[in-house]
Order: sequence, then C-alpha cells, then structure tokens
Amino acid sequence: MFIIRTLNVAHRGASSLAPENTIASFDRAVEIGADGIEFDVQLSKDSVPVVIHDETLERTTSGRGPVKDCTLFELKKLDAGSWFDSRFEGEKIPVLDEVLDRYKADNLLFNIELKNSETAYPGLEEAVLKLIEKHKFEGRVIISSFNHDSLVTCRKHNPAIRTGLIYDQEIKEPWHYARSLGCYSVHPLFFFLQSEETISEFKSHNLPLFPWIVNDPYQMEFFVSQDIEAIITDYPRELKKIIAGSREK
Repeated sequence: MFIIRTLNVAHRGASSLAPENTIASFDRAVEIGADGIEFDVQLSKDSVPVVIHDETLERTTSGRGPVKDCTLFELKKLDAGSWFDSRFEGEKIPVLDEVLDRYKADNLLFNIELKNSETAYPGLEEAVLKLIEKHKFEGRVIISSFNHDSLVTCRKHNPAIRTGLIYDQEIKEPWHYARSLGCYSVHPLFFFLQSEETISEFKSHNLPLFPWIVNDPYQMEFFVSQDIEAIITDYPRELKKIIAGSREK
C-alpha cells in the first residue's frame, strides 16, 4: 500500500475552533485545508438525516430531549452555536442534504458516522445512501458506525459504498473482523493503535487506518511517521503543520 501523505480529517469539523457538527465548523475545516470531515448523522422524527452527535439535544443546542422526538422544523428552530461561543449564536443543526450540496466542489472526503448504536433508527442506512447517490458522492464517502450490523446493511444496499469499522474496545485480530464485514477501512480509538507491529498487521491486510480522536501532537507525529492513511482530529490546523513538516524532512 503506497501512501502519498496522511490525510487530515477534521473531527465534527474544526471542532476546536467552532461548534461541532455545524456549517461554521465545516467551513473552518475547509479554510484550514483539511482533506476530509468526519460527522455524525441521525434521523429526525420525520425521517430526515440530520447532522448531530448526541442522541439528546441538551449539550450542543438550546433544545431538550431526544433528537428522534423532534421534527426537522423543530430542530431547525434550535440554536446549535451559543454553547460554544456567543459569536456562533444562531448556528443551526445541518441536514445531510445541505452538507453534501455545500461542499460538492471542495473535493473533501466525508466520513459519515451513523449514530444508531444506542438509538434504533430504522431506515437510517437507506436514507443516508439515497442522499449519497443523489449527489454522486459514492467515491468520496466512508460510512462508519459502532453498530457493525449497520455497516453490513449499507453494503447490501450499495455494494460500491465504502464502510469503516469503528471501535473503542479491544477486538481480537480486528483486521480479520473488518474483512468479514466487508469493510474498506478501520477506525480505532487511537489507544488501540500504539505499536508499529499492530499498524503493520493492518497494512499487510491492505486496510486503511483512520484513528480517532488524535489531538496530542506527539501522537500526530507518530501516526504520520507510520504513513497511515488518515488521522481524525479536533485540531486540523495543528495536524496540517505536522504533516507539512514531515514532508520537508
């Protein structure tokens, strides 16, 4: 596997600089020059794919209660920016359709995480795939989920779609498990990717690695030195400098 350089993937956008999973955060990631954006998708009460991480609204919006109990109209009335900084007052919860449309000319990689491991969202896979196909983004998207059955469902609906195995607990021989699910890539919590031997095992199975959330500069430098495919970080500006510096050595 030949890697030109490690990709810089902004976790929920440039979430250290703007409210996560908002257009402001995504725009900031684009301005910085990130190669991709990772974000989370759930369904509104009226089955519209919306971009938000938590299953409930309290932490990142002015609303209360589960996302699934609110219609898109109700969700769009909420403030999703003031919690981060008053400068972002009035920022809204995006819908997936508008995100894909807004950045179609930016050549970004989109890592879409389906948030259906704790809350069941029947039809989430089909709704997300429909929008990916509508915008002809099949080659620019990786779908990940802690609900690994959901990854299989996505592949059944569209065998061309790339899926990523995400996990935060130890899995024995995760390269074999990922292959059994038909995954394109593996997205481990960075803690489980600390040895060169483990990284080499993934490479020998031709599995791209997308560790998360890599915010420590020393960890960034380590992964860049290992020529892994991508790093998911809250700090894409800092990671960009480290990647650029590695190419100058």
